[in-house]
Amino acid sequence: MPEMEGFPEVEGRDCFKEAVCIDAMRIYDSCGDKDCVEDIRVLFPTARQPMIDSATNVRIKDVSVITVYIDLQPIPFNKGFYSVDMTYFFDVCVELFGGPAACPVPVSGVAVFNKKVVLYGSEGNVKVFSSGACTDEYAPVDDARALPKATVQVAEPIALSAKLCDRPCTCEPYCRIPDSICQRYGGEFDSAPQRNNVYVTIGLFTIVQIVRSVPMMIPACDFCVPDKECVSTSDNPCELFRRIDFPMGEFFPPRAGELGDCGCEKH
Repeated sequence: MPEMEGFPEVEGRDCFKEAVCIDAMRIYDSCGDKDCVEDIRVLFPTARQPMIDSATNVRIKDVSVITVYIDLQPIPFNKGFYSVDMTYFFDVCVELFGGPAACPVPVSGVAVFNKKVVLYGSEGNVKVFSSGACTDEYAPVDDARALPKATVQVAEPIALSAKLCDRPCTCEPYCRIPDSICQRYGGEFDSAPQRNNVYVTIGLFTIVQIVRSVPMMIPACDFCVPDKECVSTSDNPCELFRRIDFPMGEFFPPRAGELGDCGCEKH
């Protein structure tokens, strides 16, 4: 077998055994972004809106990503480039205050954020069929070109601030909340302006990628043979607990100098 130039030697291996062809999702283009999403409105189910209307102050408690809807479309007259439209749905938990002596009341709602990026995804004019898929032989065949796939990676959002407004603070585009999310909150959402409206600011870190399934030649050492035996679990909860290491880090958090360099460049 000829030598594989340009590949580093693997520690503990004499050489690569062979070059193999695999079908892999190759990343053609990607981008990372840090967004401070300011003053996006939080929508609440109709049954909970009276609680918002009677509040005098609000404080943001927590925020998480429910899901991200992704729409990928080719850009006309710019071959190989695609528009990636992302719609983020956030679960936002806020605390409502109704008076100087009242305890805060936690209430959860949904915030929606739209973002668009343009990335290169190359071109493909093939249709992919695979065995094992259940298809209707009389179903029409889609004539569209084979599109790449867009993926979105989202870190845990940072809850920055919240405020109450008695009128819309921004021009808000209409966005229908999907039924699956409505069921999660037990009711429909009314996007019309209310007596009190909650607006939040969220810190968001994302990585967007465009990938295609392509055959690639790679150097291979050997098959991935497991190097350890499977440990059977026990029904004894105390025996399972004894296997867990003592969480020293929870009692003694690291100092600032012990966190290490994240390896990120500052601009």
